[in-house]
This record gives sequence, structure tokens and C-alpha cells, in this order.
Amino acid sequence: MNKAAHNERIKITATWFNGAAVAALAVGCFAPIVAYVTSSTHIPLADLNLLVAAWLFMSVSLHLAARRVLRRIEE
Repeated sequence: MNKAAHNERIKITATWFNGAAVAALAVGCFAPIVAYVTSSTHIPLADLNLLVAAWLFMSVSLHLAARRVLRRIEE
């Protein structure tokens, strides 16, 4: 495989990880907060904080994985 093809595969993999990070942020952080604010039935705030923190950690981890994958690009 030539260098350009190798680099494109690396970029696609990093893009996938970053897309998963964005999805985790939207679904795991923003959606529960919006649901909490707009709903008449609420889960305990401590549970919401734990849920959002866990998904935020997952999102940041996936984004950092994408950055790590990009280190394999050949010049």
C-alpha cells in the first residue's frame, strides 16, 4: 500500500473515532440535560451528574483516541 492510501485509511479511522465522540457527547450529555430541564419527571440530580460525567469521559476518551490514531500518519 502506498503512503497516500495508508494516510487516508488513518484519517478515516480517526474521523470515525471523532464521530463516535461527538455522538457520545450529544446522546450521553446534551440529551439527558435537555430531558431533565424540559420534563416534569426528574431523575435525582446526583444521578444525572454521574451519567453526564461518564458520557463526557467516554467522549473525551474517543476524541483522544482519534488524535492518537493521527500520529501514525507518514510524511
